[in-house]
Amino acid sequence: MSPPPDTARYYDAFAPGYDRGRDRGYHRLIDDQAAAIVRRVGEGGTLLEVGCGTGLVMQRVARFARAVQGVDVSPGMLARARARGLQVGEGSATALPFPDASFDVTYAFKVLAHVPEIDAALAEMARVTRPGGAMVFDAYNRHSLRYAIRRARGPRATSAAFDEAAIPTRFDSVAQARARARRHGAVIDVDGIRVATPHPAVLRVPGLGRLGRRLEWWLMRSPLWRFGGFVVFTVRRPGSPTPTS
Repeated sequence: MSPPPDTARYYDAFAPGYDRGRDRGYHRLIDDQAAAIVRRVGEGGTLLEVGCGTGLVMQRVARFARAVQGVDVSPGMLARARARGLQVGEGSATALPFPDASFDVTYAFKVLAHVPEIDAALAEMARVTRPGGAMVFDAYNRHSLRYAIRRARGPRATSAAFDEAAIPTRFDSVAQARARARRHGAVIDVDGIRVATPHPAVLRVPGLGRLGRRLEWWLMRSPLWRFGGFVVFTVRRPGSPTPTS
């Protein structure tokens, strides 16, 4: 299976401006949180990022992984990841171009909610993860402030050619997402990202931004994680870990 052609065009058009402002505030926070979650199971291992985009999370992961590979459908996004010195290649989440059991950890952020064949994508991540390894991935949460605001606001432009409505977006309940995760192993961790932040601009306000970032780090693993705009599952694959070369 391959992604609809508009998916690659959408992200190619988004690529030139994608990184703008993502080195600070809200976007820096959520990428830092994503990398911190991966680090719990991925430090010193061989990792794969599915839907690596321009490499913002991947460059963080590269600091603690033994090796990390990225794959994405968008040549435009991949060009920017390569400019960061990252090892990336073109490929679909539903047909990963790697042999079985290639990685200790596979992970995906802000990607699977836009893949209509999500079960096929998760099956591919499971296929290329070694026995006893881990999968880390998020779901867009239907029961969150982020979902309510997005519904009220409507789609935003992401480039001169497209807005957010140009690609499919799935919002699941936590129960739906957890059930999907359990098909691939034991859920060993669940985290919430963007639990309380109503708008990214809030975290740019002097003083308030610092407090908001601290709050989000605390809420990530608190009982309120279930209201996160992104709910992140860490799944341990069945079997004993196999030695890596």
